[in-house]
Amino acid sequence: MPVQANSGVYRWVDADGRVHYGDRAPPEATRVKVPERLLDPTPLAEMEQVENGDGADVYVNNRLAGPLEISLGVKRSDAQATQPVRQLLPARQRVKVSRIEYGAGNSSYHLGLNMIPGDPHAIPDETVYALPMADNSGWRMGQSFKGGFSHTDEQNRYAVDLVVDEGTPITAARGGIVMQVESGFDRSGLDKSKYAERANLVRILHDDGTMGVYAHLKENGVFVRVGQKIGIGQQIGLSGNTGYSSGPHLHFCLQVNSGMKLVSIPFRMVSGTGFLALPTAERPASSNTASTVKPSAAATAGSR
Repeated sequence: MPVQANSGVYRWVDADGRVHYGDRAPPEATRVKVPERLLDPTPLAEMEQVENGDGADVYVNNRLAGPLEISLGVKRSDAQATQPVRQLLPARQRVKVSRIEYGAGNSSYHLGLNMIPGDPHAIPDETVYALPMADNSGWRMGQSFKGGFSHTDEQNRYAVDLVVDEGTPITAARGGIVMQVESGFDRSGLDKSKYAERANLVRILHDDGTMGVYAHLKENGVFVRVGQKIGIGQQIGLSGNTGYSSGPHLHFCLQVNSGMKLVSIPFRMVSGTGFLALPTAERPASSNTASTVKPSAAATAGSR
């Protein structure tokens, strides 16, 4: 009997009334819609509550190879809320950030944790950034600063999209420490709510506390590890088309932590033929290449 093969999941009922599911089915089978499952971004930190006497100690484990600022809020069942605790956690450290006293007859509470990578006291210097790919790679400029299609939020306003073929070697525009890596995402799309935080990326911490973000890298196309020290021009991965993206390219921006917000800042970049023409006016640069990255600004919450 002819069958359908390798084209989805199907449901059919045999002559004895038994229901079957499979990817190989008779022609009368109906296709079953299977919900799409997407990988979630790797958590920047983990929160842990440790019972201790008449309360609990709250610890946060910073998984980044760089500073992480956290804001921890506590709300009790009686609607009493305490002032959020803000603290800067060192790289790869587990730190006790708060203690919760249960109180007489009332031990119900909710914890809300926000986290942003980077030191809020960083002062950007005047470093000129190198082109993060070979001059002869065939690159061209897509969206530039304030690109009207998707470089409109604070995290990405001062970003460049360098359009290159998938698999192009990507190199460090400045030396530093690999602070964060994402490499397991395998798809792209123009649904911002679904894909904005699902781009493969490398985040590099520089000496001045700024962070360079290289995004939309190829699946398994990251060649560095968290905590690794790298130099300018060293290959860090391969270009790709993952996350909120309409085609293969590299999204590069320079970010700082500004008051528990990731903010992109202007930078200068030079290739073998001179400085890139990056706009300084308020007029957005036009392009049809979508590229927005929201790596790591998500909030997590826990409760007891």
